[in-house]
This record gives sequence, structure tokens and C-alpha cells, in this order.
Amino acid sequence: MTDRFRITLGQLNPTVGDLPGNAEKARQAWEQARAAGANLLALPEMFVTGYQTQDLVLKPGFTREAMSRIETLAQDCAEGPAIGIGGPYAEGDRLYNAYWILKGGKVAARVLKHELPHKQLFDEMRLFDVGPISGPYSLDGLRIGSPICEDAWWPAVSETLAETGAELLLVPNGSPYHRNKLDLRMGHMVARVVETGLPLIYLNSVGGQDDQIYDGASFVLNPGENGGVVKVMQLAPFDEILTHVDLERTPQGWRAVSGQMDPQPDEWEQDYHAMMLGLRDYMRKSGFRKVVLGLSGGIDSALVATIACDAIGPENVRCVMLPSEYTSQASLDDAKDCADRLGVRLDTVHIEGARDAVSDALAHLMEGTRPDTTEENIQSRLRGVMLMALSNKFGELLLTTGNKSEVAVGYATIYGDMAGGYNPIKDLYKTRVFETCRWRNRNHRDWMLGRTGEVVPPQIITKPPSAELRPNQKDQDSLPPYEVLDAILEGLVEKDLALSDLVAQGFDPDTVRKVEALLYGSEWKRYQAAPGPRISTKAFWLDRRYPLVNRWRDSL
Repeated sequence: MTDRFRITLGQLNPTVGDLPGNAEKARQAWEQARAAGANLLALPEMFVTGYQTQDLVLKPGFTREAMSRIETLAQDCAEGPAIGIGGPYAEGDRLYNAYWILKGGKVAARVLKHELPHKQLFDEMRLFDVGPISGPYSLDGLRIGSPICEDAWWPAVSETLAETGAELLLVPNGSPYHRNKLDLRMGHMVARVVETGLPLIYLNSVGGQDDQIYDGASFVLNPGENGGVVKVMQLAPFDEILTHVDLERTPQGWRAVSGQMDPQPDEWEQDYHAMMLGLRDYMRKSGFRKVVLGLSGGIDSALVATIACDAIGPENVRCVMLPSEYTSQASLDDAKDCADRLGVRLDTVHIEGARDAVSDALAHLMEGTRPDTTEENIQSRLRGVMLMALSNKFGELLLTTGNKSEVAVGYATIYGDMAGGYNPIKDLYKTRVFETCRWRNRNHRDWMLGRTGEVVPPQIITKPPSAELRPNQKDQDSLPPYEVLDAILEGLVEKDLALSDLVAQGFDPDTVRKVEALLYGSEWKRYQAAPGPRISTKAFWLDRRYPLVNRWRDSL
């Protein structure tokens, strides 16, 4: 009877749809596991396909190839450690989210996911069939139960595994990031250990996929000697890590040996890392190497430029100033100062001539009307046209720079400053934009490719925000102060509060009504907005899905 068992944990970054690439990544990890004398290489949920696949997994040809890749992997890795790898499993007219156990050149077992998540950004109930609760599988004398991700958030699957002889819970996950997610996961996993009395390995994917960021932060828990739970391994968030956890048989049962304990950064660093990794992986996985963005001299574009420099290096970032007569000299100076601090290229394209040409072309139709937001938006849309032209000509991904506050209330021009392919700060409220800039000016990490020091000029952080589309314009001419706006939006969006709840908190009734009207009235804009990394539990798109036409309004 064996008394030791080694598992190589692959906290790795797959790419959705790259079946040969993901299979090869698994094979390389297996070779390292074999060299380390491991009994098992464990990989995350749906690793061979990448996660989430959305409706791609419904294509029979895709699923067949994914299954074939796993079976080939089993044959190629016959001599050495077993492999646990996530992937789809089709049987007749049924399709499952499965965890495949490969050993000795064949498929030794399959675990089928039982609890299918269908809230927030998940839609697995629509894609997969509910699998039966599987029993444990045996490898080299150790009986392992593998609740797949959501299966471990509820008691039934883990309790059944313990009752049917499991000695260890190995939980493969595709668990996306949101702020303070680790604490939430830890609470559920601690409950499973307490209920079953078994050690638990929580293995999570890492990397960006569209708007979702998988943060890894895998960990290992042991039952405590006198009750409770002891964490014996904690991996860093957002990093690809291949490491080993050793298990020993003790009089109390199998226990994990204490191992790697990486510190967990605070929420400001994790949010920033998520936004940076989201952009880096979106570009890498879709084939972009460079970005272009409008640098206005304002705080939003300064932060986006900083994130881009940290993601891909300043040499791959092109910033463009697109001034009109309403652009202040201070903004021109601030944009240049920011570009110099970041070390990026800064080009200038004047828009007055193009704006005058458009105005002249429309003059006979607009004769007799007064200038309003129509003329202001022409400026913004011309900037979008010019930036898209640079993007097309040079193959540079155009980044948009609207924060969550602006995206929420529609304080952005569709086909203008909303034009682009990706928005790194889409899920970051304006008040957090300010603090994030301050955080980045104070901090630099090894995973950042940008410069150290005060890369965002302090005067950009302190000056009043303005779109500069008319003389002396300030954001607060049209919106409540951002401290007020963001607090109301957090109530309406993040917490689904009623207007009466917000008024009871002390907010002005007319202001609350105005913000709600802007929020609902801007849904059609958000439907056409660029994707961006999800860092909250109510990111626009998959987390919060509202009808574009909606005549209901809350009442006071």
C-alpha cells in the first residue's frame, strides 16, 4: 500500500478553440510531471477547449475533435503519471462538461459535472446536460473524488464522494475573477473540508478570455487536527504556475504536505493585474501586437495608456492627440507629459478641417437650428474615424477609454470615443480610476512591462474632468459629482437597490431619478460597446443583461 502520492498542479492558461495548442501545453506539463516523479498531472476544467467556450461547444465537429485530442493525449502519455484534464464529452444526444482521467494509454475514468452554473456570466444549463454524481476513481492506491467547479460550491457531490470512499477532493475549476473572489471561494471550500473530513485541492485556470479573467490563486486545504481547516498551499494569482503537492498517508487519513505559500495582493493590485492581463491575453490570443488610443490629457486615457504599456511594453503603444479649438493648452501639455513619462509615441492629428468639412456638408440641412450636442458629437465621431483609420492601416488594436461611470449613464459618444476593439477600464468606476492611478504611481511589479515611478502626471489626477467639446466644459455640467454618481450607480447596478432605498440613504430624489433614466436609456449603447475585463460581480454584458427597449422605471 502506497503511503505517498505526488500531484503536479497545472495552474495554466489555455486558449479557447486552440485544441492542438492546449493539448500540447498539457503534454509539456505532463513531461515535467513525469520528470518530477508525479503520480498525477492535474489540469483545470475544460482545459483542452479553453473556458468558457460558449456556443462553440455545441458544434459537433468541435466537440469530436476535442475528445479525439484527449484520447490521443492518453495514448501519447501512456508511460508515466496519470492525467486529469477537463474537456467536453458527448454521448448520443447528450453533452457533458467532463473531467477525463487518463492512465496507461487509455481513458481510465470520466467525471461528469452535476451542478451546472446558470447565474451571473454562466450559462452552462443551456449548453450541457446534468451529469450523475460520480464516485471516486483510484490511482496508485489513492481514491480521488473530483467535484468539477460548481459541484464543490454545494454539499451534495462532495458528501456523496466521501460516502463512496474518496480520500481526497481534487476540484478542477474555470472560476473567473471578480474583486475579493478568493475569500468567497475559500469559504465554500472550507465548508466542504469540514463536512467531509477530507483534504481538498482547488485548482483554477489562469488567463484572459474576452471579458473574463481567470486568476488562478489555487490552494490546498487539510482538515485541522482538532477541527477546522488548515491551508497548506496557496499559489499566486494571475501567474501560470506548474508545481507539485505531496500527499502522505497518516493515521487520520491522507494529508497534503505544506508547500508553496504565495502572498495574495490587495484588491487594488489584483484589479489592476486583471485589467492588464485581460488586455495582454486578448491581444495575444487574437493576434494583435500593438495598440493605438486617443490620449486626451485626461485621466481615463492616461490610465488606459499606462495599462497598455504594462501589458505589451511602451514601444508597442501609439498615442494620438486629436485637438480642436476647444482643447486647452493644459490638455496638450498634460498629454505630452504623460506620453513622455510612459515612453510612448505621441502623434497629433488636428480635427478642425475635417469637422468644418462635415459641418459644411450638413449646413443646408441644419440651417436654422442651434448648435447642440450634435455638433459636439461630430467632433468625437471624427476622432473615432481617424483612430480607426490608423488601426486599420497599421494593424494596431484601437483601445477605448470610457470608465464604468460613463458607460453606465451614456456619457460617451457611440461611434465616437466608444469606437474600438477593447476597453481595459470598462468595469472601473470613475472614483476608482482616480485611486488606481494613484496606486500605479506608487507601485511597480515584475509583471509590468512599463516604466516605474509617477507615470500618470499628478495634475491629470487632480484637474476637473472635461470632454472639451465646447468652451469651458466640465463633466459636472451634465452629471452629478462622481462621488455621488458612483455611489448611486453602485446601488442601482451592483446591489439592485430601489430608488427609495437610495433616497433613504440621503441622495436627492431628482438626482436618483436622473441617474436611473440615464442608466436605462443607455442600454443600447452598451450593447454595441467594446469588450473589457470583468472585475466586479455586475459587469456590463454577461453579468447584467437588460432589454434595449424598456419603459419600466422605478417610482418613489
